[in-house]
Amino acid sequence: MGVSGVGKTTIARSLAERLDAQFIEADDYHSDANRRAMKRGIPLNDEMRLPWLHALCEAAETARRQGHVVLACSALKQQYRDLFRTHVGHLKFIFLVAGRDAIAQRMASRRGHFMPASLLDAQFANLERPLKNEGAIVIDAAAPMPTVEDAVEAAAKSVCG
Repeated sequence: MGVSGVGKTTIARSLAERLDAQFIEADDYHSDANRRAMKRGIPLNDEMRLPWLHALCEAAETARRQGHVVLACSALKQQYRDLFRTHVGHLKFIFLVAGRDAIAQRMASRRGHFMPASLLDAQFANLERPLKNEGAIVIDAAAPMPTVEDAVEAAAKSVCG
């Protein structure tokens, strides 16, 4: 979990490969209307996100019944994470963090993504850092990618066995 551009997709895909788990990219579940809004620089509100979140919960739980699954999703608000906790069995959030400038630089260099860098500030404004009682694992995503991948793998293995 984390804001757009922090490296969720790259890290989650790597983790899924390392764990021989199914990978789910949350961006693939956005409606066409949500994608159009983001392309136009319109941040999504809770009403726009809810059908997307429900679809992700269903996909994650279905995949989880087959084995391990790794989901790359922003999960910016506690209520979104609570929705996953309600609808998906045994899960753990790994919160990728990095400074705004580092993330903006990453976003500026990526091509073909529907989420413009202009929405990064809205992502940070909507972000509700996980509370201690949520038990999220916090990983510094500003480190070199191999270091982040190793840290996330170690964290996942510590809770998933």
